[in-house]
Amino acid sequence: MSSIANLQRLPASELSKILLAEQEAATNPTIAVVDVRDDDRIGGHIKNSIHAPSNTLDAKMPTLVRQLADKKTVVFHCALSQQRGPSAAIKYVRERERMFPRRHKASTEDGGKEGEKQTEGSDILGKKATAGEGEEGKEEERVEEEEQKIYVLDQGFVGWQQVYADDERLTEGYRKEVWENGY
Repeated sequence: MSSIANLQRLPASELSKILLAEQEAATNPTIAVVDVRDDDRIGGHIKNSIHAPSNTLDAKMPTLVRQLADKKTVVFHCALSQQRGPSAAIKYVRERERMFPRRHKASTEDGGKEGEKQTEGSDILGKKATAGEGEEGKEEERVEEEEQKIYVLDQGFVGWQQVYADDERLTEGYRKEVWENGY
């Protein structure tokens, strides 16, 4: 079972590079940033982040897992990423494991997943090739079989705003007066 100790941290510098690259590509983003701050979200946030307040997260977690199922990477954060951000990330991991149990089977010796041998018509990840759009169940099957990376933003929004506060490509709604005297 996943635990907070297993969660990886993502430095703000790495997240900024990913977000800027995705903006340049102008395609459907493969990353989602989830801001779990509550009322303390005032004063700015990472551009295009999803606001999922920690006090509502338990009820909304299944919806969030479905909403982010097609993302390759999901990054959680709160103000400092010491409590709410990591807790939200681990709840997300556990809910994803519950909703997509096939994705989390034990690994076999050849590095694949049990029951997911590569066959004709599938790619190296074992994802099924589909003949066309709109085939019910196929899209969900592909999504659940794809590995999703889940991170916690190192130092949270406090660390982020120290470097990227004035960069409008990366930060929205920034209010300097909120942050002048520290968090």
